[in-house]
Amino acid sequence: MKFIKNRLVYILAGFISLTSIISCSDFLNEELSTKRNTDYFKTNEGIESMMNGIYYNLRFHFAFEHGYTTTNYGTDEFIVGGDRCNSMWNDYGSSLNSDITIVNVNTTRPEDVWDAMYIGIASANTIINNITYYTGSIKDEVLGTAHFIRGYNYFRLICQYGGVPLKLTPSVSAEREFSRATAKEVTDQVITDLLEAYGKLPAKESVEGKLTKTAAAHFLAKAYLWRASELNDSWNSDTKNSDLDNVIKYASEVVAAHPLATNYRDLWAYTKPDDDNEKLPEIILAAQFNNNPSTRARGNQMHLHGLSIYNNLPGMIREISGGREYQRLRTTYYTYNVYNRLNDSRLWKSFRTKQNVVLNNQEGYTAGDDVGVMYILNKPGDNRFPAIQNTRFVGIKDLDTNKPALTTFAIYPAGSDGSTNPMEDDAFNNRFASLSKYVDGSRSTIAMEQGNRDGILARSAEDYFFLAEAYIRKGDYTNAYNQIKKVRERAQWKAGEDRAAYIDGGAAWKEGADGWGVLANTTTYVAGKGTFRNRNSYYESNDLALGSLNAQASNLADAVTNISTLAGLPAEDRAICEKLGYTSAYDIALCFLLNEKTREFCGEFLRWEDLARTKTLVKRAQAFNKGAAPNIKDYNCLRPIPQTYLDIIQKNGHALTAEEKRAEQNPGY
Repeated sequence: MKFIKNRLVYILAGFISLTSIISCSDFLNEELSTKRNTDYFKTNEGIESMMNGIYYNLRFHFAFEHGYTTTNYGTDEFIVGGDRCNSMWNDYGSSLNSDITIVNVNTTRPEDVWDAMYIGIASANTIINNITYYTGSIKDEVLGTAHFIRGYNYFRLICQYGGVPLKLTPSVSAEREFSRATAKEVTDQVITDLLEAYGKLPAKESVEGKLTKTAAAHFLAKAYLWRASELNDSWNSDTKNSDLDNVIKYASEVVAAHPLATNYRDLWAYTKPDDDNEKLPEIILAAQFNNNPSTRARGNQMHLHGLSIYNNLPGMIREISGGREYQRLRTTYYTYNVYNRLNDSRLWKSFRTKQNVVLNNQEGYTAGDDVGVMYILNKPGDNRFPAIQNTRFVGIKDLDTNKPALTTFAIYPAGSDGSTNPMEDDAFNNRFASLSKYVDGSRSTIAMEQGNRDGILARSAEDYFFLAEAYIRKGDYTNAYNQIKKVRERAQWKAGEDRAAYIDGGAAWKEGADGWGVLANTTTYVAGKGTFRNRNSYYESNDLALGSLNAQASNLADAVTNISTLAGLPAEDRAICEKLGYTSAYDIALCFLLNEKTREFCGEFLRWEDLARTKTLVKRAQAFNKGAAPNIKDYNCLRPIPQTYLDIIQKNGHALTAEEKRAEQNPGY
C-alpha cells in the first residue's frame, strides 16, 4: 500500500510556524477548542504522525500551477500555449515582479513556492526540536525524514530565490524580525541537513514512497553541483573542487543502487493507479498519489498543462483518455529539433502525435479505428505538406489505416527552410505535439483535475548527468561522455522494436465492459472508443514505409565521438552550438549535456533551474523562446522575493522602509 497520510496535525503544525513568518494575525492567543494542542507533538504518536504527514509537502510540486511555471516556462523547451494566465513566467516582462497582477485563479504568485516550502520547513523544525521527547523505535528514520525535508525545501528555495531567511527552530509566538541569509549560508545548511538525512535514513524503502539513503545521496549530489555552478562563481571558489568530488561520490552510489529501466517507455506506460511503472528501480523518490478520495486532496494536476487542443477539430470531442487540455506548455522548435528523429526513441515515447477519431459518421471515418489528429514531426525541406491550415491535408495518409487523418499538422510544411517556425505563429498557439508523460486516463470524469499518477521527484538517469557534468567541469570529457552514453544507449530503439508503437497514460481509461470507458448520456459518442491511439507518426514524419528504415538509421550512442568539439557531435547538437556561438571545449561539452538533458527529461520540472545555475538561461531563451527573447535579463536567473514577505517582516520593531525592502529584494525587481 502506498505511503499517503494526509494528517491534520501536519497542516496545523506547518500553519503555526508559517503564520509567524507570513501572516499579520497572532492566532496563538486564541483559546484551543480541540482536545490536542502542540504538546501532542512531544509524544511518540504525535511525532510519528507529523513525520508521516510531512510527506504531503512533496505533493505541492505537482498539485499547483507553480509546478510548471517556475520550472518549465521561460526556457528553451516550451513557450506559452493558448492559455496565457501564467505567461509572465515565460515572457519575463515587467509583470513578473514581487507582486504579480492576478489574471485568474490559476495565476502563480511569487510567494507560492516560498510559502509551500516554509510550511514543510516549519514541520521539520518541530520534529527536530521535539526529538528528545521521542522514545520509539524509529528515531533515526524520524530525524532523517525531518532533516531531508528541511534540506530539500531550502534547496528548492535557494534554486529559485537565492539567499532566503534561515529558520531552524519552531516558533512559539508571532515573529516578525527576519532577514535573508546569504546563498552560501543557505547552501551550507542544505548540505548539513542532507548529510544528516543520509546518515539516518534506511538503505531501502520500508513502505513504497518513503525516503531512503539514496534519495538523500541524489539531492546531495545535486546540491554540491548547484554550489559548484556558474551562478555562484562569486563565492564558491573554495569549495568547487571538493564539491565536484562529492558529486561523483554520491551520484555513483545512486546509480549503483538504482538501475535504469530497460526501456524508456516503461517510465510513462501508466495503465492504472499504483501501476508497475511507478515501482521501477530507476525511480528514487516520487510524491505519492492514488485514486483514494480520502487522501487525494488536490491530486497530481500536471496532466493538464502539456496538452494541445483537440476537442474542436473534426470528429473529436474532449474525453478522459485524451485529457483535459489546458494548453499551457507549447512545444518549441528547439525541442522538436534537438532529437534525432530516426534513432532517438525518446521523442516518440514522450510526445503524442496521433489520436483516434471519436465520433462516427465523420465523412466515412469510424471512431476508434481511424485517425482524427496527426502531428508530423518532419524536417525542413519536406514538401509533402501544403501550408499549415486548420483542416486536414488531402491525401496525407496515416500508414496504419491507409486513410488520411481528418486533421494533420506538419511542423515544416512545404517551402519551410528551417529559418522560420511556422507552428509557433500565434494562429496556432494551441496546436502542438503534446507532452504526454503525465496524461492520466484513470481520472473518473473528464473535468476532474485531480490526477492519480505519482509525481517523480528523482530518478537515477539524472545522476548519470550529475557525474557527466562533474567530469566536464574537471575537463575530463571522455569520462563525461561515458556516463551520458549509458543513457543514450537506453534511448536507442531496441532490436526488433516496433517504432510506431506508443503508449501514454490515456491507456489507463479502461472502465467499460469492452475494456474502454463510456461517456454517459452522449448519444453521438461511440461507447468503448476513446481518443487514445497506441500508434505514433514515426514513419509518416520520417517519410518511410511502414516498418522500414533507411540508410541514416544508426546507433544513437555511437553518433558522438567527442563532446568537446563541434565535429565530434551529432548534427542536431552542432546546429545548436553554432546558433549559440559556442567555440570552447567546455562550452561545447556543457551545451551537449544540456541538450541531452532535454532529450531525457523534457518537461520533467528541471529545466529552468539547470539553465539558471549554469547561467545559460538568457542565451538559450533568447535563441529559442520567442516570448522570453525580448525581455529576459541576467537578473532573471533568480526569482523576485515575494512582496507578501517584504510587507510583513519588521526591523527593530518597525515595518521595513522602501529602501530596506529594496535591500531585501533580488536585483532587477
